[in-house]
Amino acid sequence: MDHSHYPDAYVADILKGVKTIALVGASPNPVRPSNGVMGFLLSKGYHVIPVNPGQAGKSIHGQKVYGHLTDIEEKVDMVDVFRASEFLGEVVEEALRMAQRPDVIWTQLGVRDDAAAARAEEAGIKVVQDRCPAIEYPRLLGHH
Repeated sequence: MDHSHYPDAYVADILKGVKTIALVGASPNPVRPSNGVMGFLLSKGYHVIPVNPGQAGKSIHGQKVYGHLTDIEEKVDMVDVFRASEFLGEVVEEALRMAQRPDVIWTQLGVRDDAAAARAEEAGIKVVQDRCPAIEYPRLLGHH
């Protein structure tokens, strides 16, 4: 897949299809983008599981924080990555080790690693890079 451009239908189908999102790099700090996006996703009815080793066992937006993706026991539909591009390979490798692999790996604005994306796609996982679901949701799905 060309990760410089995604058809609107591809992104919209992902946003309509996923229910449970693991948010890697979740922050309890309300001024951090990950915190705002997590709040937005919760407000749209998604089940969001925050992942942050430094916050494990605490809660963000009332949701229990996990230290690692592999600690999550339920099926995660999408992994939303708020980590720098150089860490994306590690996140993909951890996602591949999850008991139930996610259907989608989504990276936030400015986060892109085409080699990591290719590894995920080879494993049958859809990838969206350098996009924000809190921007794409209203643009593609309106204010549902």
